[in-house]
Amino acid sequence: MFAKPARFTWLLLILVLAGVAYYGSTLNAEAIESQGHFGFLSLLPAVATLAICFATRNVVLALFTGVLFGGAITGKFNIINEFLVPSLGTEKYAQILLVYLWALGGLLGIWNRNGGARRFGEVISQRFVKSRRSALFFSWLMGILFHQGGTISTVLTGTSVKPISDRENVSHEELAYVVDSTASPVATIIPFNVWPIYVAGLITVDSLAPIVTDNESAIGWFLKAIPYNFYGWIAVLFTLLFAFDKLPFTGRAMRKAIKRAKETGALDGPGSQPMLAKELSESSLAPGYTPSLVDFIVPIVVLLCVSIIPWLVIGSPMVFEAFGLALVSAVLLSISRGMSVADAFEGLITGIKGVTIGAIVLGLAVTLGTVSESLGASQFVIQSTAAQIGQAPWLLPGLLMVVCMAVAFSIGSSWGTYAVIFPIALPLAYSISPDPTYFVLNFGAIMGGAVFGDQCSPISDTTILSSLACGSDLMDHVNTQLPMALMAATLAAILSTIIAIAIV
Repeated sequence: MFAKPARFTWLLLILVLAGVAYYGSTLNAEAIESQGHFGFLSLLPAVATLAICFATRNVVLALFTGVLFGGAITGKFNIINEFLVPSLGTEKYAQILLVYLWALGGLLGIWNRNGGARRFGEVISQRFVKSRRSALFFSWLMGILFHQGGTISTVLTGTSVKPISDRENVSHEELAYVVDSTASPVATIIPFNVWPIYVAGLITVDSLAPIVTDNESAIGWFLKAIPYNFYGWIAVLFTLLFAFDKLPFTGRAMRKAIKRAKETGALDGPGSQPMLAKELSESSLAPGYTPSLVDFIVPIVVLLCVSIIPWLVIGSPMVFEAFGLALVSAVLLSISRGMSVADAFEGLITGIKGVTIGAIVLGLAVTLGTVSESLGASQFVIQSTAAQIGQAPWLLPGLLMVVCMAVAFSIGSSWGTYAVIFPIALPLAYSISPDPTYFVLNFGAIMGGAVFGDQCSPISDTTILSSLACGSDLMDHVNTQLPMALMAATLAAILSTIIAIAIV
């Protein structure tokens, strides 16, 4: 499934692990407890994971090695009891099994069996999509429409547009970039989702009481910071320009993918291992079944209504119930339209098998997040940069953005980064200057930096799900989107710094 590491790689890993275990055993436990981290070793599991990801393209090996490093540093060598079992027994991993493996896999399998997704692609292609550009623009538009961020955006957009983009010879790397870059970035600038509520809970703290008086004022600050979330705006703009083939800088890897798709029709690169297994990438229409638009539209409508209507009414989306009911509606609809029960459940089981590797990767990513949290990785990054901040206040927005980029890229979570950074960084910004513009400038920098890291990290759920829903190789997706995302982040950091210089 993944590239095999060379024998030298194994030897090097064993030697490094042994060295880390020895060094970790010499650390002072009381000092570690008082400072809340293991020093530079706190970052080692995440750094090792990322390095192995890029060097070997073997994501499972990389994630498992990161967990091993965590055990070596802490001296907890029984990683099954210390990290794997606690992580795999969490609510988050239960959600992975429910949504990503059973519901999403089953839904993709049913659509493959009843031909609903392909029928949708055919109808849209005939009426609206006439070229590669219009296919990519339609993908961008769907990303804006499904602006909930994370799971909902990547899954709905990817599964909706993949048949259309495949028809127009859009490479899976291109599609995954558009889907990923219109997920979380859009969710931070179109606030009709749960993001403002989540962030508001993080910034309603005593140290911000003079300006953040209650939950409503916290949400108000989120809304005021939207214009200053430069990465979100630039990322979405870059994706639109990319869809119209007007983005001047795409990076060598993406240019090769575009050229390959145009000249040969190959949607994946040579040697790639798409996250979507062959069971779901090849048509398997049930004998005697006639595909219809309703096979695709009804489950999508059920998913959207069940997830969004409760959010509008009670302020909390029912995401997991939505995916489950969407799957049930797809199965019942197919059977009512003439598919045998055996064929329907064969499609469901085949779909679950087709996304198993994605669920394994996500599960290990959750475990690595637990490891990084136990080592105090975020605290180490913040404490290491705090001294420089007070010397030059105008550096704070750009520095916070870089810190959030690094933390989110290392742990694969924007929300996890927010949980650590917001309660520490915003009080610091307010103490430096009570100017509201300076406050929301730093607010926006945190929002954008964390989203960049989440979007680009190979251990992020949105990166993995974008690859899975679009049928792309995970590391191909990471390598092709990274240059464009880095350019957007660089421009965003420069803008934040310029404004900070002007107002501080």
